[in-house]
Amino acid sequence: MKFVQKLKNASQKNNSLLCIGLDTDLEKIPKFLLQEKDPIFSFNQAIIDLTSDLVCAYKPNLAFYEAYGIKGLEALKNTCEYIPEEIPIILDAKRGDIGNTSKMYAKAIFDEFKADGVTLNPYLGEDGLSPFLEYEDKCSFVLCLTSNLGAKDFQLLKLEGKPLYKIVAEKVKSWNKKGNCGLVVGATYAEQLKQIREMVQDLPILIPGIGAQKGDMELTVKYGTDKHGELAIINSSRGIIYASSDKDFAKAAREEAKKLRELFNLYRKKVRNLDP
Repeated sequence: MKFVQKLKNASQKNNSLLCIGLDTDLEKIPKFLLQEKDPIFSFNQAIIDLTSDLVCAYKPNLAFYEAYGIKGLEALKNTCEYIPEEIPIILDAKRGDIGNTSKMYAKAIFDEFKADGVTLNPYLGEDGLSPFLEYEDKCSFVLCLTSNLGAKDFQLLKLEGKPLYKIVAEKVKSWNKKGNCGLVVGATYAEQLKQIREMVQDLPILIPGIGAQKGDMELTVKYGTDKHGELAIINSSRGIIYASSDKDFAKAAREEAKKLRELFNLYRKKVRNLDP
């Protein structure tokens, strides 16, 4: 099954645009979990158990697992295997290198960890991303306009009168011959998100930046979704998974996830009612 169909299925089944980022940090998880054999996986497992009916995807951030060496990578693999089969896994790796190196990155992410999608850096161009695009049933989410303040250093610069992020969006759209490309666009740039959605139409867009970075939720839903109110994957990490540091942490995460899902659906309904 192609990624877009798997995403739509999960989104429709759970009535959700919410993606939960599994940025699991041993310094932030509840202290009692540190007694577990695999505290990272135990934490993730509890979060997944109580939120898997509320999400359209999960997004583990590879850096948070690599930081703990072999044990961290084992926890990541266990987490990916534990996530229900019908829910897409987007591995936030931000890879991008020369072709033969990218081939090995793609093998690790798609064959070893069995992720459904990955985030990629476009700086090396098409040949650096082509090994990922060879996986037709997966999705390559290319960084287009990120939510951090430093995005302005390069991504907003103009080349022959056109901002770089628009050039990236155009390139990715042209690379989408197998229907397996997507974009990463931050919620902190609502007007630009609107422009990008109009440009790429039916590409899935992974949208970080609504939590700590304070992106506008209503505009994110309005501008990030396609004409059917779909294909926006709105990510929240810390605000959900660290909602509590007590033994009720998973229940607290569920409550936060449920609130966000309901807010997104409220805004989605509002946008649909405004359409002719």
